[in-house]
Amino acid sequence: MILHNARAVLKDGVKKVDISIENGKIKKIASAIKGEGIDLGGLTVLPGLIDMHVHLREPGFEKKENIESGCRAAVKGGFTQICCMPNTKPVTDNKVVVSYIKNRAREVGLCKVHPVGAITEGQEGKNLAAIGAMKAAGAVALSEDGKTVVNTKLMANAMQYASDFGLICLCHCEDHALVDGGVVNEGYHSTLTGLKGSLRAAEDIVIAREICLAESLGVPVHICHVSTYSGVQLIRDAKKRGVQVTAETCPHYFTLTDEAIVGFDTDTKVNPPLREEKDRLAIIEGLRDGTLDCIVTDHAPHHYDDKNVEYDMAAFGISGIETSFALSYTQLVQGGVFTVEQLVEKMSAAPARILGLEGGAIEEGGVADLTIVDLNEEWKIDPALFESKGKNTPFKGRTVRGRVKMTVVDGEIKYKE
Repeated sequence: MILHNARAVLKDGVKKVDISIENGKIKKIASAIKGEGIDLGGLTVLPGLIDMHVHLREPGFEKKENIESGCRAAVKGGFTQICCMPNTKPVTDNKVVVSYIKNRAREVGLCKVHPVGAITEGQEGKNLAAIGAMKAAGAVALSEDGKTVVNTKLMANAMQYASDFGLICLCHCEDHALVDGGVVNEGYHSTLTGLKGSLRAAEDIVIAREICLAESLGVPVHICHVSTYSGVQLIRDAKKRGVQVTAETCPHYFTLTDEAIVGFDTDTKVNPPLREEKDRLAIIEGLRDGTLDCIVTDHAPHHYDDKNVEYDMAAFGISGIETSFALSYTQLVQGGVFTVEQLVEKMSAAPARILGLEGGAIEEGGVADLTIVDLNEEWKIDPALFESKGKNTPFKGRTVRGRVKMTVVDGEIKYKE
């Protein structure tokens, strides 16, 4: 396959080139390559986007999402690789479930799916899961997703073992006792709505603990979905000291604030909760200065019945994989915070680097994972058109810019608008 007239985001800048692909690899990048191919007409070609925090729900919760629907949503959103969290049923805490996910994803044959194994057996926080066996079966990281390992000694052991196997712990930071049933950010809007609030400290305390463990043990750690200004500062200070800490955030934390909860729309219910304007601005600054390494979706699809209840009873989460690129491009690049090259770093290169995945760049000899977008196209988010089973998004009706036109995985077109 030859892609003609591509505006490609390369390591040395954005250039108009032709790209030839052979046997799943990028064979040549040049100003002009002879031969028939696809004329992109100046569309922008990005390294394939990588989402290191996704919920595919299978096995066990296929009513919400399954591997096929999740992968369809991923390639429509421009993602060539996704990492799926272990809170399945049964929990992804052994080589059998890891292998099942890998095999099922191969059958579906859309994007690359990398399972994330649980830190503890059954996510019960008592005994470490079979880390080595999961790594051998294809797990790329460990996480207690949606939970925090309460026992600090057990967490220290997990981080040490993970590092010994060349893995990293992706940490959901939440002091559950301090949250105490809170469903939104503690502040003005929780008071206004009468919804029970959760303090920033509940997130920050565990961020600080994980940083302390990483520093003491001399091993890496990754902080999931950062939402607080104070959490950003903790990570920034740790990086200055040389701690091996990386961190992520999600589009809803730099596009929304807890003001969105006043309509009691349960699609605004996420964990950690939407925070205040000072948090939103701190998240953007953390992305800008490199404190926050990458943007993930925390794609959390739910069945309509899980959200169509009272706010307190509704499930946490947003179906975000089909809107992530456009929201990020609109808010950060159109908003003057980033260049498109810097956005690619956050959504492709950094996730590949953190997890040791192939990809993250457009280069000769590299894997032909490409996301082709029209950066000028405006469109309105309509969850009825989602490929995901989860239609739960607080962004319904929002106009965004930047539309995925084609997704290429290993040199094969897996999505075309």
